[in-house]
Amino acid sequence: MGERARLLVFLGAFLAFFGCGRGGEKSRLPLVALVTNSPSDFWSLAKRGAEDAAREGGGRLEFRIPETGTAEQQQSILENLLALGVSGVAISPANPAHQGPMLKRVGERATLLCTDSDAPDSGRLAYVGTDNVAAGRLAGEAMKAALPGGGDIVLFVGTMEAANARERRQGIEEVFAGTTLRVVDVRTDGTDRALARSNVENVLASSPNVRGLIGLWSYNGPQILAAVRAAGRLGTIAMVAFDEEPDTLRGVQEGHLAATIVQQPYRFGFESVKLLLAIGRGDRSGLPANGRLEIPARTIRAHEVAAFESEMKELRR
Repeated sequence: MGERARLLVFLGAFLAFFGCGRGGEKSRLPLVALVTNSPSDFWSLAKRGAEDAAREGGGRLEFRIPETGTAEQQQSILENLLALGVSGVAISPANPAHQGPMLKRVGERATLLCTDSDAPDSGRLAYVGTDNVAAGRLAGEAMKAALPGGGDIVLFVGTMEAANARERRQGIEEVFAGTTLRVVDVRTDGTDRALARSNVENVLASSPNVRGLIGLWSYNGPQILAAVRAAGRLGTIAMVAFDEEPDTLRGVQEGHLAATIVQQPYRFGFESVKLLLAIGRGDRSGLPANGRLEIPARTIRAHEVAAFESEMKELRR
């Protein structure tokens, strides 16, 4: 073998040895996962937060999005994650009432947290996210301010099986109690955007007494706004949304939506992954005594949109 050939063989062996060493070292880092409940843009900031926490905490992250937002698809994702050997999972359950057995199986093999929407009977160690009853109260107060004379209200959401949807409705109803505001219908869409819009169109066409519309999930706000605009009803229908999708924020800034109730998805992802990695190291000091690490929501109105968008831009850097 010539000198050049021997040098190439040596160089190849050197790179293979040290490359595998680095890869092996990386593969020994703890693996945790965050599973969303839909492909909504809402989760982009949660992903950024989860990635930052994984990097700071010396872990690896699997971020999984169920395209259809169904409990069945979440189950398939969870089974795959367990096969990969994850040490912890944070999930926003799509249908906690029916996912209990599967979530308990996950909790028997890995640390289980819930984020965004809770499943307290699943055996999860903690919930990380918004107090959704309190967030619902904020939405109720925003609608109450927009319709001081009262009126019929319709809610729109992916599914009422999710805890966050039920709790938000509860908060809204608490604010409406004793007023002339009342929830007369709830339309669900299974996270199908086209159905979300047609639900609004159907209400506008068939319910002339409806004065206000509230979207409980992030994509509902843009669909409500688009349907109301297409029907030529801007200025005659009060609208309140959740979260910070671009069309929602634009609608608030332009005065078409009374307000949007924003959460802190970056912190959902960051705090969930931080806690999963800590527990994996045997450090349970971050577990809240009551099992709920609550991250406050807030109301964004027209004059607050610009400052809020600046905050979001900083988080996305």
